[in-house]
Amino acid sequence: MQTRGRWRLELETRAELRDALGFQTAERLRAWLGLPVTRVHTRKVFHLDLDLSREEAERVLGVLVDPVAERGAVGMLPDPWTDMPSFVTVGFRPGVTDAVGATVKRAAEDCLGRALEGHAYSSTMFVISGLDGAGLLRATEELLVNSLIQRVRFDTAPRDLDLDIPRAGGETAPEVNQVALREADDAALTRTSDRGVLALSLVEMRAIAAHFRALGRDPTDAELECIAQTWSEHCKHKIFAAPIDMHEADGRTIRINGLFRTYVRGATLAVAEERARTGADRDGEPWLVSVFHDNAGVVRFSDVDHLVYKVETHNSPSALDPYGGAMTGIVGVNRDAFGTGLGADLLTNVWGYCFGDPHHTSAMPAGLLHPRRLRDGVHRGVVDGGNQSGIPYSRGFELFDARYLGKPLVFCGTVAVMPVTSAGRPTHQKSAQVGDLVVLVGGRTGKDGIHGATFSSVRLDENSPVQAVQIGDPITQKMMFDMLTEARDLGLIASITANGAGGLSSSVGEMATATGGARIDLAKVPLKYPGLQPWEILISEAQERMTVALRPEHEAAFMDLAARHEVEATVLGTFDASGRLHVTYGAQTVADLDLAFLHEGVPLPRLRAEAPASAPPADVDAFSRWVVDADPAATVLAVLAMPEHADGSARRRGYDHEVKGLSVVKPLGGIRRDVPAVATVMRARHGRDEGVVLGEGVHPSYADLDAEQMARAC
Repeated sequence: MQTRGRWRLELETRAELRDALGFQTAERLRAWLGLPVTRVHTRKVFHLDLDLSREEAERVLGVLVDPVAERGAVGMLPDPWTDMPSFVTVGFRPGVTDAVGATVKRAAEDCLGRALEGHAYSSTMFVISGLDGAGLLRATEELLVNSLIQRVRFDTAPRDLDLDIPRAGGETAPEVNQVALREADDAALTRTSDRGVLALSLVEMRAIAAHFRALGRDPTDAELECIAQTWSEHCKHKIFAAPIDMHEADGRTIRINGLFRTYVRGATLAVAEERARTGADRDGEPWLVSVFHDNAGVVRFSDVDHLVYKVETHNSPSALDPYGGAMTGIVGVNRDAFGTGLGADLLTNVWGYCFGDPHHTSAMPAGLLHPRRLRDGVHRGVVDGGNQSGIPYSRGFELFDARYLGKPLVFCGTVAVMPVTSAGRPTHQKSAQVGDLVVLVGGRTGKDGIHGATFSSVRLDENSPVQAVQIGDPITQKMMFDMLTEARDLGLIASITANGAGGLSSSVGEMATATGGARIDLAKVPLKYPGLQPWEILISEAQERMTVALRPEHEAAFMDLAARHEVEATVLGTFDASGRLHVTYGAQTVADLDLAFLHEGVPLPRLRAEAPASAPPADVDAFSRWVVDADPAATVLAVLAMPEHADGSARRRGYDHEVKGLSVVKPLGGIRRDVPAVATVMRARHGRDEGVVLGEGVHPSYADLDAEQMARAC
């Protein structure tokens, strides 16, 4: 008997129409796995853990079903098949972000005109014919399910009504624990780092232990986690920052003061100085408006707009969960571009993938997915994260090389347009002040994304943590962007930043450097489900969240605007000048960290390099990969057979490049519009003639050379 408050809805494509997902899944099972599947039919399944009557559940179903292409039922649809198919239902594990489920709940609330307590959960049912038990298990493990983030249920006809839900959380009381470091030996320090997925070296663990030894106490779990994410390679780029002792062949030793400072920042500043010296900057104003200190770089573009550009990789998360990891990459870089200055208007996305051979036939290393599955999931994640946020794409590439089998490269980028001024202020400048409110805006906080920053610094294997992977909710993020754009134009925002790796510990910890301190109460943070410990709330990288600094006199207007946009906004505390990041859970202190130690206390590694004794041979393999003089015809055929040269127009067409209506030179050209363009052009604003030109280049074989050899070979 169905009980009030928990309902199951099933939807499927009408029999007279093609079930596109079912057809695609069957084709992949045959082509990728060689399985003799005869038919795959799919159904959408929604579990509503909401206080609804039967009549209300029927009304919600009516909103979800497309009456032209679908049919649905409260409970179960009839199973008319006589060939005894197998039913495989795939949904998310408890606590994993279910963006579709969240959208279904919002639709139910809009339909019924009232707020609903509880959650909605989505899953997909595959009705499969033609496979025996072994084939079904292989199909499930190798194609249908990612066991890291998904759960699976098997059924045969006749089915029972399944009302189980993946409810997350519990009633665990919040605790703050001390971590014994002061008296720990090296072995114990190493175990603490490894077991906690902290990705801290022994030298770094010793530095932390010494710091707290001087304070006369051990760190709390939250303090250690906060330091670990702040000192992670992801956040501090320690390898790029580390000094290098270069030992020359003639016996001399040259100290390089870090690759980033010397060659990246140094080269950029040299360009800026040269432009200023030669008068290339228009009206004496610098072309480089803001670099190296905000979420993304800002350059001059027109008299009314600046350009914002950010590209980042999301390799490790995408290797574990291609769809969720890549979606998080694209929505995360969108959030970084948006959170630059006082806020930028997102214009377009770019993407690029480096995978192993899609025709790879030998066994994969434990815990890693086949390049075919990675390729499919990554692109779907990037497409959904971009297009569902209302953002087109302009550039995209794929490259295949055996060296990417262990870890793919997934590049996600965003171009944005920033008004030169907003509400009478330069938009690229932001500054929290003492007394400003710390406000969390957007999605709720969950366990997803815990250790995201530190996890990206460790080796991938079958023990990689599930909670390190997040799945974005682009609809929630788009609503937040719309609200914050309006707040920017009204002059309500003092400062803003994305909640990236490390969550609140990162965003508040970084923004606090502007004033010299901050105090926040984690008990006020809206949660996806109960049971999170304070340290988890502090470092969770759960998506769709921004941290805003707000003048107290703007609080009422800001909260009213958030309510009108149906966006959650919560005051967590204030910025101060204490010199500390002070975090509480109610009256209990969770973390009390010195900001100087948090941001400047990391001991950088000392790197050693040796210059090659002789120049590289003239026929360096990295540069001869494309040229084989012995048989030009065979070389041409070999090049044409490479997977990156196959027709990729279908993949590109799956990502809409015409959203916003600003595209001028399209990503695909030629008579049939199926040839990748060398570059694209996109207007920055409607009604204006300024355009953004984008292109890219990638050559993994350069990695075969060391930097000295590369310079000589070029």
